[in-house]
This record gives sequence, structure tokens and C-alpha cells, in this order.
Amino acid sequence: MSLRHAVLGMLADEPGSGYDLLKRFERAMANVWPATQSQLYGELGKLEAAGMIHVLAEGPRGRKEYEITEAGLEELRHWLVDVDPGGPPRSAGLLRVYFLGSVSPAQARGYVASMGESARAREERLDELEGSIDWGDDNQSLYGRLVLEWGKRFSAMQREWADWAVEQID
Repeated sequence: MSLRHAVLGMLADEPGSGYDLLKRFERAMANVWPATQSQLYGELGKLEAAGMIHVLAEGPRGRKEYEITEAGLEELRHWLVDVDPGGPPRSAGLLRVYFLGSVSPAQARGYVASMGESARAREERLDELEGSIDWGDDNQSLYGRLVLEWGKRFSAMQREWADWAVEQID
């Protein structure tokens, strides 16, 4: 996934300024695809230059509200249904697990246990996030809930796996 497509997707839901988009990223996308202010504003400039978004309105202090164009919608739709999401997943954590035979069993158990703790903490954050959102009947709410539920289930699976794996290490 690229930041480009995340921005296009957000603007397809509703127009917004760079600040608006940054807040939406922090609220809804931080667990999926985080972005910094400089990355976001840089991408807005690139998208505008490419004709995928345009300035809908300008406000005080140089505030610009952006809207997706038809070319931007075409690119988003193409990416959503025609582009393969990528090759095999990578996990630096699991790569490390594969080589834990190079450390003591106590160190290996500690590393795997820390993976479980991270998953537990992520589960708690996602539960808190779920409770803090005023869910509606719109697309953002429907698909946002689907993504949030995936995150919760994935985190639970990681936690359960880590608990099991700790017991397997002699």
C-alpha cells in the first residue's frame, strides 16, 4: 500500500485539508498505515501536480482544502481491484524467532514473551479505540470496523501464538 492511495481513499470519502487528513490518519489509520505531517503534505503536492486532486477551497493562513478528481478516483479504483497487494509478507519479528537458537532458551522465551506482550498491548489499544469511535452507517464506519476487527483478531492470534511458543522453548 502506498501513502498515495491512502490519501486518495480518504479524499474519496470527503474533501479535507492537510490538517484534516493528518487527524484522520492519526485517528483511523495509525494502526494500518501511519504517516507523518511532512510525508502527507509532500504527497498532497505530488497528487495535485499529477491531477489526481485539486484545491477545492483556500482559507486563512494558506489552508487548502483538497478534493479528489476523476483521475484520482480512477487511480484509486484501479489500485483497489486490479493491483496485486504484493508479494509474501515480511516479519522482522518472525525472522528473529527463526534464529533464536543462537541465544539461550531464557533469552528466546523472553523475546517471544515480549512479542506476546506487544500483541496484548495492541489488543487493548484497539479495544479502547473501538469504544472511542462514534460509529455511523457510512462507508468509513463499515469498512473501518472491518479493519479494526481484523487488527483485534490478528493481535489475539499473535498473543495466543506467543503464549504457546514460550511453552515450546526448552
